[in-house]
Order: sequence, then C-alpha cells, then structure tokens
Amino acid sequence: MNIPGINIPSYLGTFGDLLAEHLTMALTASLLGLLISVPVGLMCVRWPRWYPPVLATASVLYAIPSLAFFVLLIAFTGISQTTVIIPLALYTLSGLIPNVVDGLRSVPQEVRQAATAMGMSRARQLATIEFPLAFPAVMAGLRVATVANISMVSVGALIGMGAFGSLFTAAAQLDRYELAVTGIIVTIAMALVVDFILMLIQRAATPWTRTGTAMKRRRPVTALKNLRSTGR
Repeated sequence: MNIPGINIPSYLGTFGDLLAEHLTMALTASLLGLLISVPVGLMCVRWPRWYPPVLATASVLYAIPSLAFFVLLIAFTGISQTTVIIPLALYTLSGLIPNVVDGLRSVPQEVRQAATAMGMSRARQLATIEFPLAFPAVMAGLRVATVANISMVSVGALIGMGAFGSLFTAAAQLDRYELAVTGIIVTIAMALVVDFILMLIQRAATPWTRTGTAMKRRRPVTALKNLRSTGR
C-alpha cells in the first residue's frame, strides 16, 4: 500500500510495509520493557535497598549509544528487527521502573493494612488493589516510553532496519529531501495516534482520575469500603 502523493523508492518497500515494520518494532520494545519493569519494580518495592543499584543500571544502559548496541548484537541476532528491539526495550527501563515503583509506593498504607486484616493474600492484594491504584503512574511511563520508541526506531536505519528511518538515509543518498519531510511527518503522526490510544486506555481503566480532586482524595476511603463490603 502506498499513499497518493508519497513516492517512496521501490527498494524500501511500500508505505504499508514501512508502517507495519515501524509499529511492530516500537510497540514490541515497549511491551518487552513493561514486562521487565513490573517484576523488577515489585522487587524494588519489596526490597528497597535494591532500588538504587537497579536504577543506576537502567541509567547506564540508557547511556549506551544505540549504534554500539547494534554492533554488539549483530553477531548474535543478525541484521533483524530483534537487533533494534532489544536496545529500545532496555532504554525504556530507565523510565518505566521508577514509574512502577512510585505507583506502588503511592498506594495508601491503610488500604494495605485493611486488606491484610481481611486475610487477603499478598498476590491478591497486588492484583486487585495495588496494581489498579498504581496503573496511572505505570501508564504514564509507558506512554512516554512508547512515543520515544516510535522516534528511536528510525536509528535502526543505520543497519538497514529503520522502517521510516530509511527515508532519512534515502533522502541524503538520492538528494530527495521531501522523503525526510515525509518521514518526520509520519513519525510524529504515529506517535500522536499511539499516545492518544494509550491515553484512552488509561482513562477507561482509571475512571477516578476524571472526577476531580475531591474524588481523588476519597479514593483510599472508597477502596476500604469496597473491601469491607465484599468481606474478602
């Protein structure tokens, strides 16, 4: 599929091919980063002394240039989408882990105590109370990470796996700078659309965030009442 008015060189593939490749790499990296960050964040909340070294490690990984990552990974994963996805997933940790930790730490202590007094297991507390209350913070981090990944996928063009990033290299090679403009516009549009979708998911899953400050203050009380009413 090509878009009328956008003349992409045939050797790069169609607009649809580039779009699918770009979103696949960006979203897979974000999901992988989230799957790593949640258990690591839980560990840091359970054992706070691990949080500083974990955060420092995530910051060091974020500081490694993507090109260096590509060079190291090509020997194992070849020139493939995986070579781009792994660094992007590691980059998300520096933002996602703090959000997971902050979200879980923001759960009111009285809610935890009430759940424990009612005999709820630790796993059930996490699934039914702590994770739902921490969800806004986690989603905020995920939105930032996903938008960043949509932009950073373009760096993969350095190894021939940049999806719309290949338009930038083609623009320089062919002296067709309209391709660079197209790449910029499409990347921004993708980021805005995906962020909007994630925002809708966040709003649907956290209705209390839309009902004003008064409701936010009452949220812990509401949670306690729900626990007492269910008796579980």
